[in-house]
Amino acid sequence: MNKKDIKILLVDDEPDILEIVSYNLSQEGYQVITAKNGVKGVAKAKLEKPQLIVLDVMMPEMDGIEACEQIRKVPELKNTIITFLTARGEDYSQVAGFDAGADDYITKPIKPKVLVSKVKALLRRLKTEDSSIPIIKIGDIEINREEYKITVKGKEVILPRKEFELLYLLASKSGKVFKREDILDKVWGNEVIVGGRTIDVHIRKLREKLGDNSFKTVKGVGYKFVE
Repeated sequence: MNKKDIKILLVDDEPDILEIVSYNLSQEGYQVITAKNGVKGVAKAKLEKPQLIVLDVMMPEMDGIEACEQIRKVPELKNTIITFLTARGEDYSQVAGFDAGADDYITKPIKPKVLVSKVKALLRRLKTEDSSIPIIKIGDIEINREEYKITVKGKEVILPRKEFELLYLLASKSGKVFKREDILDKVWGNEVIVGGRTIDVHIRKLREKLGDNSFKTVKGVGYKFVE
């Protein structure tokens, strides 16, 4: 996908941030759309269907967490990459963001050039999708990579992008123990720095949706998917 075909939605209530970030991303050749609060951000996401959404957490009318939850309810946006802008040290915001369906977070304050680099790293994930991998069927769970679709006992379960990627990785080799560092590398990529806690949050959400017995923690090593 060419840069000119990629839409990026920036949602932040600070005009200076919108102006600076928008300018830098536009200079890179991306289509940039902006919104000043969560309500307008959700509306523009539905209208424009961007490939990437950058959401500030603290905003008037509707904060970034709620906006993310609303966006993830839209079927056409389930594969859109969403990253949060969070103030340094806001651990709660980061965890809440992942719970809401975010793929990543970027810590503020951040220099425009660094943010552009982060955005490029996030967008590389669009290029690494492999739609030729067959459907995985394990027990009552069916995973369709091409359609980003999960069914459990014939009922569709909607998963945010990173939860899907994590599940697909573990299920691709059922019974194999994936080390935490391998999971971070394969699911999040080495371009974006995230902590081991990120994996734990996503595993917890998968257990809530698919059943606790499907995932086994190997203490001090990582996780595996079990039938």
